[in-house]
Amino acid sequence: MFRAVTEPIDPWQNRAVDHPLGSEAFGQLVVAMRDVQDLLASTDPPEEVVVAARDTLRELADRLAPWVAEERRAPAGKRPDDPGRAHPFLPPFVPEERTDTVLRGRVRFGRFYLGGNGAAHGGAIPLLFDEVLGVFQNGAGRPVARTAYLHVNYRAITPIETDLTVEATLEREEGRKRWATGRLLHGDRVVADAEGLFVQLLPGQP
Repeated sequence: MFRAVTEPIDPWQNRAVDHPLGSEAFGQLVVAMRDVQDLLASTDPPEEVVVAARDTLRELADRLAPWVAEERRAPAGKRPDDPGRAHPFLPPFVPEERTDTVLRGRVRFGRFYLGGNGAAHGGAIPLLFDEVLGVFQNGAGRPVARTAYLHVNYRAITPIETDLTVEATLEREEGRKRWATGRLLHGDRVVADAEGLFVQLLPGQP
């Protein structure tokens, strides 16, 4: 039986949730991997440290390789209790308020997502919106839908290593179509917003 988390595994951890897949240690592994990603993107170590780190990562890859699981059984991306659903590719978004039509939470882009001059990479912003809007509009018992389009407006620089607020709203539904909007805020300032169309899958569609 999975047990509830009693201590946050990093600053974005929601408390007191049951793990649908994997274990508490798996979530901690993803947090450690995010730390490595941030450091790899922000350090200039001497050659001997680079070689040692390379060998350590190769050893880790070899250790994990025998345990590759088919998609539905792999915990990464299926842990709503963990930041970014415990997937190291996704920005560590944590929901805080949710209704059937509105979602609000927080995110913090680490150095891994740096584009330049202290700003998050422009490609990381659509990734965040697609994740948050996509997961949100698929919630509340609604059938699964895929992204048909996602339009993003960049309103201001999105800083890294700073607490940001993310908001998503389900605007309307027409048949298989769902329209959702999102906003990314630094304090009271909107730094980006988005509109997406999501289309419910037909039976048998992947």
